[in-house]
Amino acid sequence: MNSQFLTHDDLRQFNAGRNFHLYEKLGAHPVENGVHFAVWAPNARSVAAIGDFNGWDNKAHPLEPLGSSGVWAGIVHEAKAGQIYKYHVASNHNGYEVDNADPVGFCTETPPRTGSVIWDIDYEWHDRKWMQERAKNQALNRPMSIYEVHLGSWMRVPEDHNRPLSYEELADKLVDYVTKTGFTHVEFMPVMEYPFGGSWGYQVTGFFAPTRRYGDPQALMYLIDRMHQAGIGVILDWVPSHFPADEHGLAYFDGTHLYEHADPRQGYHPDWNSNIFNYGRNEVRSFLISSALFWLDKYHADGLRVDAVASMLYLDYSRKDGEWVPNRFGGRENLEALEFVRDLNKAAYAAFPGVQMIAEESTAWPMVSRPVYVGGLGFGLKWDMGWMHDTLKYFALDPVHRRYHHNDITFRSVYAFHENFVLSLSHDECVHGKGAMIAKMAGDDAQKFANLRCLYTYMYSQPGKKLLFMGDEIAQWSEWNHDGSLDWHLLQYDRHRQIHKLVTDLNHLYRKEHALQLDCDPQGFEWIDGNDQENSVLSYLRQSGDEIILCIFNFTPVPRKDYRVGVPKSGQWQEIFNSDASVYGGSAVACTAIIQAESKSAHNQPFSVTLNLPPLAGVFLKWKQNT
Repeated sequence: MNSQFLTHDDLRQFNAGRNFHLYEKLGAHPVENGVHFAVWAPNARSVAAIGDFNGWDNKAHPLEPLGSSGVWAGIVHEAKAGQIYKYHVASNHNGYEVDNADPVGFCTETPPRTGSVIWDIDYEWHDRKWMQERAKNQALNRPMSIYEVHLGSWMRVPEDHNRPLSYEELADKLVDYVTKTGFTHVEFMPVMEYPFGGSWGYQVTGFFAPTRRYGDPQALMYLIDRMHQAGIGVILDWVPSHFPADEHGLAYFDGTHLYEHADPRQGYHPDWNSNIFNYGRNEVRSFLISSALFWLDKYHADGLRVDAVASMLYLDYSRKDGEWVPNRFGGRENLEALEFVRDLNKAAYAAFPGVQMIAEESTAWPMVSRPVYVGGLGFGLKWDMGWMHDTLKYFALDPVHRRYHHNDITFRSVYAFHENFVLSLSHDECVHGKGAMIAKMAGDDAQKFANLRCLYTYMYSQPGKKLLFMGDEIAQWSEWNHDGSLDWHLLQYDRHRQIHKLVTDLNHLYRKEHALQLDCDPQGFEWIDGNDQENSVLSYLRQSGDEIILCIFNFTPVPRKDYRVGVPKSGQWQEIFNSDASVYGGSAVACTAIIQAESKSAHNQPFSVTLNLPPLAGVFLKWKQNT
């Protein structure tokens, strides 16, 4: 055994669930005299490296067991970078034999082929400025506006068999587009290798390998590097909640349920027909946390959005009585998963203090985005699924009925600062018959566009980081199709260009105005009037120090003339944004550009302003300090 790999301490830490850099130890690593292979298969009778270097002969290069660690390792002198390989695993159980891809492989063949590829992942980065400033740029009091992207269907090349863009092509087109549109971050739906395109990447087999569909590992690094050079952060979707049953992957890896629970009540996911990780197994925790740190380390990812956290936390998730096993206290909480999640977040923030760990968690589990040392799960941010559900439900209502559902649009204020939230309008809302974002809006076509402008303006005015799925920003009519491209041709039409301009302007306004940036601090938000259900009007302040912005929304198609709103300061209030402006396709029922506050109290405020509220629109007024 080559001593630069897998010391006794490495193996001891791995077996104890504390080795979080397995990618430096397991897998295929080119060395001076060949390639060092190492794989965990504790219930194997024998393990051999097979591949291009030996004609796929499972007798040519057997690996040796390393004590009682369960790891098999050895050097193959004939192997070299670029060759395809697998592990031939002969189990101690039932004569089971299988050719597995490398669980810690850095590169794969292009699906549907399933082999791993020996690969050197060295890369010369050019993002030093971004990395040095990342912790400041990603602080909770800084703007974070995320553009969620499925790389294979953002844009395609129709003249070349409608193929998706490569990582390198995306580095030109996507970086330029995101820069101009003003988003601070992109979030890539899972890029970790997956066998079935229709899973969108959420059924992962390669936890250390980017999908080869769009290029090799360095090509993805180049894309992220280019994003960073343009000042754009990159969040990767990461899926530690389950994995598919494909034979070449992790399932039944050494003829036993190694990575997954053997009991289907614990190890089978009924929603996704997949396997659930055994979080109580030390080596599995080492494997998963190593995967997370790998993407933060080798790919300079600025954060991980952890998928389906709720399914990990609850033993009875999507299960009926009798279909799940209680924890040792008789409860439904997955204690092993809780320990794993906390260890994951502690390890990520300790190693990379400037990143953000983001939970997609859909329940009321407390303190998801609070530190572990106060009893939280340790995430930095959490998707606000309740806001998404209530808000889309409200905007689907005919405005004449909205007065009876006013609570749907105001309820969020009850819990808005219980967590550090991301307001997400994600891909999940544009698939499976749910309709595109514009199609969800109430009314005729003109009202749908007005409602959509109002929705986006409302989202950018609310405390919380922002997330839009690709296509939402051009008001795409059709549901997302992962096998096609976005409907970019829509930008030839005024209404779609105007929605794109609105989103662009909102992004730049959010980045400019400090009063809109205190997303996770209750000091940044104050109600003026949340109770005017008769008019379906909301008004509130966003603020930071002496910077104050009054946000007013009229959720009906009826203009409100001479509408009085209380304000905390005398002096002038200047309109800085109006979603009804003609430049966005609105009716241009404009407020006065500058309104003088009157010494007339309203809404428990010492002063007030009177303005004409445009229909189905949001207006921002910024206080101008007296000079």
